[in-house]
Amino acid sequence: MPRPIQATIHTEALRHNLSRVRQSAPDARVWAVVKANAYGHGLARVFEGLRGADGFALLDLDEAATLRGLGWRGPILLLEGVFELRDLELCSRLDLWHTVHCNAQIDMLATHKTHVPHRIFLKLNSGMNRLGFAPAQFRAAWARLNVLPQVEEISLLTHFSDADGGAGIAQQLAVFERITQDLPGERSLSNSAAILRHMGHAGHGEAGLSSDWIRPGVVLYGASPDHPAHSVADWGLQPAMSLRSRIVATQTLDVGDTVGYGSTFCAPVPMRIGVVACGYADGYMRSSGPQGTPVLVNGVRTRSVGRVSMDLMTVDLTPVPDADIGSEVTLWGQSSDGVLLPIDEVAAAGGTIGYELMCALAARVPVVVA
Repeated sequence: MPRPIQATIHTEALRHNLSRVRQSAPDARVWAVVKANAYGHGLARVFEGLRGADGFALLDLDEAATLRGLGWRGPILLLEGVFELRDLELCSRLDLWHTVHCNAQIDMLATHKTHVPHRIFLKLNSGMNRLGFAPAQFRAAWARLNVLPQVEEISLLTHFSDADGGAGIAQQLAVFERITQDLPGERSLSNSAAILRHMGHAGHGEAGLSSDWIRPGVVLYGASPDHPAHSVADWGLQPAMSLRSRIVATQTLDVGDTVGYGSTFCAPVPMRIGVVACGYADGYMRSSGPQGTPVLVNGVRTRSVGRVSMDLMTVDLTPVPDADIGSEVTLWGQSSDGVLLPIDEVAAAGGTIGYELMCALAARVPVVVA
């Protein structure tokens, strides 16, 4: 039989999370962000659950071609734009919208020969200081684009660095509004955290932020963009991925026995542990805090003990005395009987975020779509 680890992609959860996003921004159109192979879920696997979006946003031309191959005929936005001149040929061929964040991309457009002008999202660096034109340069960039015959329409875009709870969003929004106040074109401002926290129509919104196009990413996959301030339950989200395995062996420890490489766990009392077919080669975290990471065994919450190795990890069976070889272990998501283990809690125990775990799922893990 195959190794007993499997990820399940939940199509109905994707639909639910997309609907939850629309509740927070009912007047906005939605870019479903599917970069990084749909946050590790698989672009083809999430397509059915997210095809109710108004458009898809991603980074790679290959992923854009995949979407067209799946039958998507609506808008597709390249969030980082093009990287070289020949990319514009594919943008024309695949009918892609694309971001412009630097003068080099405007130079490419100016030399591009096309019969069909392009739809552009011009990016303002409002404080993230990654991509985008500085406020003092933005209007000159807009003016350059506006006279190009290669450009059909210019929309305006920025990305908030502190939408998940920092005070900077108000300042960055003020910069955006000041620089773009009399420029025509649709606006796209809100990522996952800004949608839930600042668009204000439902849930816990804190401000009346408006946006013609919103860009939900991690919320679509059932993780909280501002954990631990809010959980997925607070935001009404459902996990789009469940990672489950099984116990393949058990061990009985005496007081003082240690577990795993480096002997980092020492049994304080006699106890049973389960050996689980999951390791860092599957995309699980190698490191965790002194309390381990939460897991579910037969739907009962317990924790990992000792270091995670390449192919195996060990869990405390004390809360689950009837667990044995073959018992189900949920690493994140939902157990088969519906008990939830949020990916954010697992990630936090290892000092990271749910995004990283999703994206790290290894190619060797079998994936099914439910």
